[in-house]
Amino acid sequence: MQTSGAITLYAKAYGDGKDTTKRMEVANVKIDSLLKQILSSENLNEAFLQVKRNKGAEGIDGMKVNELNEHLKANGERIKEQIRKRKYKPQPVRRVEIPKPDGGVRNLGVPTVTDRFIQQAIAQVLTPIYEEQFHDNSYGFRPSRCAEMAIMKCLDMMNDGYSWVVDIDLEKFFDTLNHDKLMNIISRTIKDGDVISLIRKFLVSGVMIDDEYKDTIIGTPQGGNLSPLLSNVMLNELDKELEVRGLNFVRYADDCIILTKSEKSANRVMASVTKFLEEKLGLKVNVTKSKVDRPNGIKYLGFGFYYDTFSHQFKAKPHQISVKKLKEKLKQLTSRSWGVSTSYRVIKLKQLIVGWVNYFKIGQMKKMCMELDEHIRFRLRMCIWKQWKKVKTKYKNLQKLGIPKGKAWEWANTRKGYARVARSFILHRAITNERLKKFGLVSLLDQYQLVHI
Repeated sequence: MQTSGAITLYAKAYGDGKDTTKRMEVANVKIDSLLKQILSSENLNEAFLQVKRNKGAEGIDGMKVNELNEHLKANGERIKEQIRKRKYKPQPVRRVEIPKPDGGVRNLGVPTVTDRFIQQAIAQVLTPIYEEQFHDNSYGFRPSRCAEMAIMKCLDMMNDGYSWVVDIDLEKFFDTLNHDKLMNIISRTIKDGDVISLIRKFLVSGVMIDDEYKDTIIGTPQGGNLSPLLSNVMLNELDKELEVRGLNFVRYADDCIILTKSEKSANRVMASVTKFLEEKLGLKVNVTKSKVDRPNGIKYLGFGFYYDTFSHQFKAKPHQISVKKLKEKLKQLTSRSWGVSTSYRVIKLKQLIVGWVNYFKIGQMKKMCMELDEHIRFRLRMCIWKQWKKVKTKYKNLQKLGIPKGKAWEWANTRKGYARVARSFILHRAITNERLKKFGLVSLLDQYQLVHI
């Protein structure tokens, strides 16, 4: 197989043909000799495979992921020696700006493939060490944890009587992370000076913005393989502080909410935690987006919350903003002006629907799924009607789909608009829900019910 071949090639580059798919156990190794573990053939081979699986764009050097194997065969030993002697110099990350729905931009940093490979190797060794320290109420960027678990934890707390929410928004967390404070926290656990030096080099490697170099005196690139772990290391200090104070909280990466039983205590927590974040951790709280509210007034990880009067419990559902974003994507995929085949359009719809429902599956959304399914089928019928274009084609296809000749001819020559035709009995009879399903169209409702069996 291709994957095993890549492992063998890379293993040969390091002269080690052992089982490279086995995850290295580092929980019991001394944390003052980590560089040796990071540079072991087993760990490096696993890092290589992970980078290859993740794919991703090239960095400033233009090297693609599929070129990494040959590059490491030729330069792997030299790179390892540079790291050992503290002479390895990471290249600046390539800045990519992603538009945000509110009109701003999110800065993503794309490291070179080689630097992603080294960062991945570091993360694989440090993650098991820090997993022992991380709080149970932290769910982002951690093995075997997901947003669904965070939402379930929120609901547990809300239904235990903690019905006031302190929603703290950190302003550009990845861009404002304080290097000195972070390295000080890391050095409490990591005693290997070589590893600490290597991590700092990645933090200060700089960024390229439109061919112009810029120093990175603060922040860690959102997009680097090491950044998720470093963000959790920093924010674990917040988790520990909240634990000491006896507060109920849920954190997913830099999205943190704290739950209290009264509005007064929530306001008090907002003020004191904001002070801790800004003075002790050097982070910036976005006061315009942070707020104290009831569960039904917040949006967390794409979910909204509501009180179900029948069961007398808080429940989760996709937030209206999340639903709006879905509708916008569906509109793009079912645009009549998008000149693609119906089969390709259906494939893209399936990918979107399956992914979206799988993420929001714990939310209550049966009625919404039914309404969206109906809307998708309506828009798809409009697309198909437009693709038939000519009267002759419409006449022929309508007959194929069981419409009598007379009616087929009448509707093939109609001057009614796409929407009128798509809603008509004749097109519903020709392009039935069942036919669309057999063609590959996935129903949100079917997908939702499938994950609830």
